Amino acid sequence: MLLHKKFIESVKKMGEKTAIFDQAIGKDISYKRMLIAVIILSRKFKRFPEEHIGVMLPTSAGCMIAFMALLMRGKIPVMINYSTGAYNNCLYAQEKCNFTTIITSSKLLNKINCDVVKGMIFLEDIMKGLKPLEKVFAAMTAMLPTGAITRRGSPEDTAAILFTSGSEKDPKAVQLSHKNLSHNISSVIDAGKIVSSDIFLGNLPLFHVFGLTVTFLLPIFRQCSIVAHANPLDYKAITSSIRKYKVTVMVGTPTFFHGYLKKAEKGDFDSVRLAITGADKLTRQIRDEYLTKHNLELHEGYGATETSPIVAVNFPGICKYGSVGKPVPGVQVKIVHRETGEILSEGEEGKILVKGDNVMKGYFDDIEETSMRIRNGWYDTGDMGVLDKDGYLWHRGRLKRFVKIAGEMVSLVKIESVLELLLPDETLCCVVDVPNPAKGSDVVAAITTKKIDTKQIKHRMRKELPSIAIPREFYVLDDLPMMGSGKVNFREVEKICRKLHFRKKSN
Repeated sequence: MLLHKKFIESVKKMGEKTAIFDQAIGKDISYKRMLIAVIILSRKFKRFPEEHIGVMLPTSAGCMIAFMALLMRGKIPVMINYSTGAYNNCLYAQEKCNFTTIITSSKLLNKINCDVVKGMIFLEDIMKGLKPLEKVFAAMTAMLPTGAITRRGSPEDTAAILFTSGSEKDPKAVQLSHKNLSHNISSVIDAGKIVSSDIFLGNLPLFHVFGLTVTFLLPIFRQCSIVAHANPLDYKAITSSIRKYKVTVMVGTPTFFHGYLKKAEKGDFDSVRLAITGADKLTRQIRDEYLTKHNLELHEGYGATETSPIVAVNFPGICKYGSVGKPVPGVQVKIVHRETGEILSEGEEGKILVKGDNVMKGYFDDIEETSMRIRNGWYDTGDMGVLDKDGYLWHRGRLKRFVKIAGEMVSLVKIESVLELLLPDETLCCVVDVPNPAKGSDVVAAITTKKIDTKQIKHRMRKELPSIAIPREFYVLDDLPMMGSGKVNFREVEKICRKLHFRKKSN
């Protein structure tokens, strides 16, 4: 199914129903009005000859409309991360995907203090010059049958290019097809029992696959409504919106859920029936606080940009806390030995491989990297995990987040999970390794906000971990560096800790 064709079918069914409650502009956009705007923009985009067009817009009706308009015009949206280093991200995307034009907003550039990049086109300027006749033509076109409104295409065509987070190395350009995204959306709609009366919190940026698929395309496919917030860190405004609009489905990273928890008042989450978290490990502390304070159970899932994104997820009634759930329908998962590739039995830890129509077409203009990650249809996630006897997947962390100490493979994620249970409330942690020329590696714990009794913490950690896994040093940071998607920026944490570590060694 082509995404823009499915969008038009939703419009034909819903008409005047509100598609987007846009908090950025304070307006409600109906499905019908959204289609008219898509048709107008699609005609405007005709003047751009390039196949790839950059999109750098906050989560809003404008971003969603621009995305659909590009697909209607036969273009491929390249979604650009504006949360950190927006200027350099634009240049990187233009060079990587060989295009010039970027659809953006002057208001956004002012807000993030980003200079204008050659090729930028402001959405406000495009809409400002509209003529009455253009609006009339678009309204009349919107009344035509679906096949007469949109062009044909193949489900195998690329529907979007998104970049990996870059939390560990330079971002890769992931090509996701209409088939990839449609398959993932359909699987979650069925497994999550999503209905058209559901109201989604649209809090995630659309340059992140979690936001593009789960908080935009999925609700549009199912004819739901979206409460769109441009800034996922505006915790107070978002919790107020959840109460005001009676949001029923909310998703996000543990970092975002932690932020909402701090600002929420009793009753804010009463309407929520489904809350899903992903991208990072859900801590027991956050989960327990939602249960005790708001009687809301958070369900953890797992995925990747390359898998559109959802691989597995827990749902109410089909859940094991600590796992990331069962693979969604149509997705296969197997665990293989990290060195030999031998398929492992249930309960054995190894690399997670994924197969299904949700697996990406490949990395743009990078056959070598694509062939390394996809073999015989199986995508190598680079993550470690276990499948239990009931088919639940247990994520153990990135293979790159294992470090060899004294000849043993030590999981930094495991150290974090033990440490977080011993820390004071409202304290986050991140564990990284710092190379030591003499020993190979030292493990360093970065602790946010609050000082701790390190001697006591180490003593208590020894009850759960071998001595080689006990952090050698503890540092207090004002906050953990985060990516725009809400994931911990491990590269930045490592950089900070290395400076602190070697500064201490040299003193």
